[in-house]
Amino acid sequence: MSYLATYAGAIEKRGNSALAETIRKTAQDIEGRYLRHFDYFSHRIGLLFGNVQSGKTAQMFGIICQAADDGFPAFLLLTTDNVMLQQQTQQRVENDLPDFCICGENDVMKFTENALMKPAIIVLKKNYRVLKQWTDIFRTTSFMRGNPLFILDDEADAASLNTLVNSGRQSSINRYLDAIKSEASSSIFLQVTGTPQAVFLQTSLSGFRPDFTYYFRPGEKYLGGDFFFRQPRQEYIRLTDEAENPLREAILHHLAVSAQLLGTGSKVVNFVIHPSVRISIHNKYRKEVEKELDDIRSRFDTAEVKQEFFDTYQRLNPQKSKLLAFDELQRGVRNLLEEESIKLLVMNGKNEVPAEEYASGSNIIIGGNTLGRGVTFSGLHTVYYTRTSKKPQADTMWQHSRMFGYDRDAGLIELYLDSRLYKLSCDINATNNAMIAQIENGVENVKMYYPDALRPTRNNVLDNRHIVAVSGNTNYFPLEPQNHTIEELDELLAGFDEQVDSYQVALKLVQGILEHISAEPEFPIRAFRSFLNIYVSENPAAQAVLIVRRNRDIKKGSGALLSPNDWNLGRAVTDKVVLTLYKVTGEKGWGGKKLWVPNIKLPSNAVYYDVAEEEDGA
Repeated sequence: MSYLATYAGAIEKRGNSALAETIRKTAQDIEGRYLRHFDYFSHRIGLLFGNVQSGKTAQMFGIICQAADDGFPAFLLLTTDNVMLQQQTQQRVENDLPDFCICGENDVMKFTENALMKPAIIVLKKNYRVLKQWTDIFRTTSFMRGNPLFILDDEADAASLNTLVNSGRQSSINRYLDAIKSEASSSIFLQVTGTPQAVFLQTSLSGFRPDFTYYFRPGEKYLGGDFFFRQPRQEYIRLTDEAENPLREAILHHLAVSAQLLGTGSKVVNFVIHPSVRISIHNKYRKEVEKELDDIRSRFDTAEVKQEFFDTYQRLNPQKSKLLAFDELQRGVRNLLEEESIKLLVMNGKNEVPAEEYASGSNIIIGGNTLGRGVTFSGLHTVYYTRTSKKPQADTMWQHSRMFGYDRDAGLIELYLDSRLYKLSCDINATNNAMIAQIENGVENVKMYYPDALRPTRNNVLDNRHIVAVSGNTNYFPLEPQNHTIEELDELLAGFDEQVDSYQVALKLVQGILEHISAEPEFPIRAFRSFLNIYVSENPAAQAVLIVRRNRDIKKGSGALLSPNDWNLGRAVTDKVVLTLYKVTGEKGWGGKKLWVPNIKLPSNAVYYDVAEEEDGA
């Protein structure tokens, strides 16, 4: 029996042959590249990277099945520290993988009696008490002393990383995950996330930096970052700072879409409002929504409200159903309002709302952090996002993108947010695409860059002794450069006349030039090389600006390298890498040694992040 064939076959029988095919591809790719060559002595760390809400759970199940076919006897499936989510995940495993021995957090006897006769899947939430308990179980049963353990860590960037790294200690969850791995003779720890920023910025010393990464593409019906945040701005993006009453617009849109979809056979239509983490703000928005609904209900037959609905109706362009006539849609909205069947739900730390509450009908959900990781809203077509932060985090913002997914009608979507949040989201999407391009082009150490206003992730999981942050539009040059062979550099640069202000060149040429230069450990030349990989991965024909000058009589350590003219030349270029090369005479503190000194400037308005674990001068 093939576990993978059985699982993929079940997916096909449900009518989703396209999903089944992607599951097979992911599982077989992982098997061919990594599982087949596993030595059963090592502890390996990998990353499964997929877009937010693009079907990572199904891909994980496929990998579990393939690994079981290869002889892995035990799997640990980790969820975020949420009781309901752990239970939902366990139920889904039991439904989708019935040929495995499925164990919950309290199924110690079941796990022990099975004794790995059937491959076991243990579904745990990332809670330190639960992890400690299962560390002890693995130790006392001793099944794992001679067997490999396959750990799949869903939302791996959320709680697994060491939050005490900068105080020289280890956080509890991180410590127990290490302990669980150590109880097995060998292991594969597969981190799974749609926001891998924190994972990519781990050091190898942390034990949680992936040594392999696999990206799976979403299916063709997926609506994600490229749908919502491509340029130019699409008409379904509604900027709240350009509207007189954007919340009312969003409510009218939800009412119209509810009438359209429920009137054409859909089961559920959801509207999410994500304003803040503060409960008082959630209550404020609830009152405002109630006020607008009451006003629309009481004045439904007035010319003003009819015109508002007609303006909303004209923006509807359903792709999966036939657009109802305006009069028919109006009757549907009237029925929703008169029957008071629009459910208004508040989800936050004080109000837990079961998924069944918003699984059918027309719902408006208001909340904060609980609207992030692990929560899925079917039929979500209206999103009102106003959450702000002085220094927002890219991964947190992206996890709030609950509008991403498969079961949306592209012609009925509207996203409400202000201009600043829209620009930041576009920047995050661009960086995500850059990370994906690097992975697909085989770049081993994925790098990222963000605008000054945005951090990649929370600081407490990044080892600040090793994080390199290089600002764009800033000139960087080493104090102790070395040319591996100045003769080769001379030959490489012979065709560039110093009398010419600057040259536009292939970025790959700049990469080649920098391979001939090393510097002192304090100068992150390796990081610059890595950053260039980002651009080349996105666009192999990417261009740069090269400035070449010879016979420069510059004093070593003077604190300035560029002449005012060359400084201005480079400063005028904001959208390309600028490499300025000075060949110094060597007479002023250079020991009489001629050499080429590089000055590097990356594109402006961004900070480029890297992890420095070795001497960067190499």
